[in-house]
Amino acid sequence: MSNLGTTGQPSAAHAAVGLAVLFSAAAALGGFLFGYDTAVINGAVGSIRDRYDIGAGATGLSVSLTLLGAALGAWVAGSIADRLGRIRVMQIAAVLFVIGALGSAFPFGIVDLTLWRVLGGVAVGFASVIAPAYIAEIAPAAIRGRLGSMYQLAIVLGIAISQLVNYALSSAAGGGRGELLGVEAWQWMLAIESVPALLYLVMTFTIPESPRHLVRCGREDAARTIIGELEGGDDEAVTRRIEEIRTSLGADRTRVGVRTLFSKTTGVAALVWVGIALAALQQFVGINVIFYYSSTLWQAVGFGEDRSLLISVVSALVNIVGTFVAIAVIDRIGRKPLLLVGSVGMAASLATAAVCFHSATVTTNDIGESVATLTGAGGTVALIAANAFVFFFALSWGPVVWVLISELFPNRVRAAAVGVATASNWVANFLVSATFPSLADWNLSLTYGGYAVMSLLSLFVVAKFVTETRGRTLEQAG
Repeated sequence: MSNLGTTGQPSAAHAAVGLAVLFSAAAALGGFLFGYDTAVINGAVGSIRDRYDIGAGATGLSVSLTLLGAALGAWVAGSIADRLGRIRVMQIAAVLFVIGALGSAFPFGIVDLTLWRVLGGVAVGFASVIAPAYIAEIAPAAIRGRLGSMYQLAIVLGIAISQLVNYALSSAAGGGRGELLGVEAWQWMLAIESVPALLYLVMTFTIPESPRHLVRCGREDAARTIIGELEGGDDEAVTRRIEEIRTSLGADRTRVGVRTLFSKTTGVAALVWVGIALAALQQFVGINVIFYYSSTLWQAVGFGEDRSLLISVVSALVNIVGTFVAIAVIDRIGRKPLLLVGSVGMAASLATAAVCFHSATVTTNDIGESVATLTGAGGTVALIAANAFVFFFALSWGPVVWVLISELFPNRVRAAAVGVATASNWVANFLVSATFPSLADWNLSLTYGGYAVMSLLSLFVVAKFVTETRGRTLEQAG
């Protein structure tokens, strides 16, 4: 017979891990909504353009403003989280997701549809800050990387599910403008997001507040209970952890604003700049070009537009597999080695794609857009390179950046600092998404080459400025 019944310690440890996984999964639902919301619009955008008879410029603006809404949400989320708590921010985000989804699905016109999408973007910004911060603050040090990577897994699952939903609805209705139960398919695509958003709202009432936030607010008894459940140990060990958290917060428990982060008195400006660089480079390597403009790539190598929605799922599945690899190894080999491997792999993959597209045939379609076409081996190599890039990103810069920026900062500034770093991620996302069509029309080969250069820059930043945080408590890491 095992010793589980005699000591109770292994079973208690397993129970603690189980609780941490459940709490992290509930918080990671925000990541699922992040992925779904930002990707679902791809299947609806053509139908929206036809429904409201708007040009490419207005269409692009209605889509891209969502990203600026996300940047705004990320910028303010940390301050709100320090004031109201992590759970309350999740609940606000869930409500905004529901309102944004239903409002954009049943708008009066393109103007209010855009406003609803911006509101949904604010919700995405909230979720993108609070989920990784909360997971880091409740996760035991030994498995914090794996639990933090669940957030990225939730994002890629959201992207994949949105693409499958888009394809299924479009096929069932005979196109995005086709009707199901009297409602056009593109409206269903947007409205369905309210279902996981409501689930997210319900789940936030079942998980505890961050113990770090509770200590900040002077609620140490509640924090003591949660730490005991999540990390185990006797009363003395829990008391030591409370003391470590209290010490890391310092004597001054005043909330840190965004401006204060960059002041000399706070002493974290250098760390904040590292967080900003990591978050921005996650986008500047061009990952969302693959997801936002995937149909352009698939068509360039010979697949018809009618199959692009289904075939784009391939990249989403590669993304999921890569994320599982990251979850399996991040707490074994560390954050920094994974980022370095990812940077090298992304640079090589993007450089290969750039070489392939250098030999592409460029023509102009009926609406004046440049279309690159690859044939033969060049097309096959380009597809392999694109998916290799996704794989290397998914096992490194996708999940690890979210884990790192939630670990880098001291407790006293974490929420605000993660908010600033995440806002830079959304601004970078906007810049890449807004400039890619023009850059692709100018020279697709050099565009991919530019993303390869960003990958090499990311290698330098990690090698020079990133410190390994594997196995450390947040108090030690920050």
